[in-house]
Amino acid sequence: MGEYTGEREHLTWDGFGEACRDLARTIVADGFVPEVVVAIARGGLLPGGAMAYALGAKNCGALNVEFYTGIGTVLDAPELLRPELDMEYLGGRRVLLVDDVADSGRTLALAVRLLSERGADVRSATIYTKPGSIAMPDYSWRETALWIDFPWSWKGSVIEEDAS
Repeated sequence: MGEYTGEREHLTWDGFGEACRDLARTIVADGFVPEVVVAIARGGLLPGGAMAYALGAKNCGALNVEFYTGIGTVLDAPELLRPELDMEYLGGRRVLLVDDVADSGRTLALAVRLLSERGADVRSATIYTKPGSIAMPDYSWRETALWIDFPWSWKGSVIEEDAS
């Protein structure tokens, strides 16, 4: 999984559940009721599904964006990957865009711009926000400057596990 020696924020499965319910309550209290939840894959897939359930939204989709290739390893710019989301469908709809973290903010900014250009009324939500993010989500559960261990990814893949 790469080597990283700094202090970390560790999110448990229970903490993840609390974070998604807290975010959903904040969104509802703000008066935004999404018709569609769009997750930024991969990190936003689990939060996106949890948020869709918590908000009672049955329409879900995913934008496949790659930026981080490992701990502290990034591409020059976020890239959209296939399969592509049906953007035509989103025009004129209330869309909640969900990701696990707004780190640099570049992925979030790209996704918000793409959905807005298609005519979606888009709001964004992340579990965490990093203090240096260039794009701040409309809703965030917590801010941290630490590397975050999410319960679904901190162990790495079983392929990496078998290789060691």
